[in-house]
Amino acid sequence: MNLQALTLPGLAVGAYLLGAVPFSVLLGRFFLKKDIRAYGDHNPGAANVFRAGSFIAGMSAVLLDIAKGMPFVLLARSLEFSLVPVVCIGLCAILGHCFSLFLRFRGGKGVAVTYGVLIGLWIPAWLFPFCVAAIVGLLLWESNAWVMLLTPAVTLVFLLLTRDSALSLGFMLCIQALFTFKFASDVDGPPRLRAFWRERFLPRRQL
Repeated sequence: MNLQALTLPGLAVGAYLLGAVPFSVLLGRFFLKKDIRAYGDHNPGAANVFRAGSFIAGMSAVLLDIAKGMPFVLLARSLEFSLVPVVCIGLCAILGHCFSLFLRFRGGKGVAVTYGVLIGLWIPAWLFPFCVAAIVGLLLWESNAWVMLLTPAVTLVFLLLTRDSALSLGFMLCIQALFTFKFASDVDGPPRLRAFWRERFLPRRQL
């Protein structure tokens, strides 16, 4: 058995455990003296740190969640693992965040850590369409839940059109499945354009 085969399980477990660290809950507890899960959607994620009343702590939580998706992916790349195990290690980090061992397998919704993994992988054909889809979605759609459901879907369409690898499609399908599981309960109807766009481009009904 070669060194990479021996190292891979440790990297996967390390990625999961780092991903599972609930930085948002810790920041809320030690700096805000609040349980951020009492706010908003009761999710142990960065959005509820903002809702608990601190922009600085909220931004810190976002940056920490992004950062925790990167180290083990970068370490695997530095050890010259092939892309398949590196992607699997990245998925372990995302799963750790979404199903945290430290929170009885409850966790955040996985958006920030997914960006961290994509940055660590640094495959422009995956990262940039995902970022563009999210930015355009935030500008267009009223519901953030729909934005996060549509972002991996749009990225998947792009990857199909550009005939990217089966690995890229498999990875994005995993992200789509996770986001669907995490955000489906937040959907309260079909996607709606933001009021700004509705007022300018959709005809008003006559009274």
